Amino acid sequence: MSKTFSAESLILAGIVGEIAFELYAWLLSPLLFGVALAPANLVVALVKLGTDMTIPYWAGFGLHILIGAIAFPTVVWLVAALTRTGLIISGAFSGLGLWFVAQGLLAPVIGRSFMMDFGAYTQSSFIGHVGMAMIIGYFLKSVESRI
Repeated sequence: MSKTFSAESLILAGIVGEIAFELYAWLLSPLLFGVALAPANLVVALVKLGTDMTIPYWAGFGLHILIGAIAFPTVVWLVAALTRTGLIISGAFSGLGLWFVAQGLLAPVIGRSFMMDFGAYTQSSFIGHVGMAMIIGYFLKSVESRI
């Protein structure tokens, strides 16, 4: 099984995963958990904390998309390569890690409670991050079968 992907395949997988995440965040999460996920707010707050610059919401949204399109599929690929697990399972592990970083590490940095007290937002975020990373893994697996 080849675990080498072109940059284009990784970025396309990230874009597909990000689209799925945003659709879930804005359309399904409010129905299931009563909250829309807005990770751009976390990005805006981190930029403000790190640079003392206030960026608009759309810029935070764009940065989150950019990070998702490049970093998230790279993490899924690296986890698969290092653990020798399948890409979809690696996506699940990666999503779990990304969720913990967002809610357990970064949210407290900007003054929120650890894992945001495991409330509805955190629970929905779990589904969003794990689901997105598994979709990225599935996409990469589909690409891999064509190589």
